Amino acid sequence: MALMLRAVNITRGTMVGDCVTVADTSVSRAVGLLGKRGLDAGGGLWIRPSSGVHTVGMKFTIDVIGLDRELRVIKLWKCLRPFRLTSVSLKMRSVLELPSGAIDESKTQVGDQLTIS
Repeated sequence: MALMLRAVNITRGTMVGDCVTVADTSVSRAVGLLGKRGLDAGGGLWIRPSSGVHTVGMKFTIDVIGLDRELRVIKLWKCLRPFRLTSVSLKMRSVLELPSGAIDESKTQVGDQLTIS
């Protein structure tokens, strides 16, 4: 069973996700959310390392948060539809893939500080 983590926006004092799993191997990063039918509220996938993601082959829309080395938010993609690509950034060290609407619900903005534990 995968370890579940909590992603908290400490700048806003909001929960970003309370059932976040980690993709930190080449296989788990390659598979990502492929084959899933969706993400439950509070769910998510923390992909590390990652400098960008794609939704090719996915069946649902997601929100994506790009994070730097210190888990500071440097880029947001809301409602990223299937068969799309994010931009790539050399400053981005990891990404959080979340259910569509999670960015707005957590009030997350570029520059916010997250913690994942």
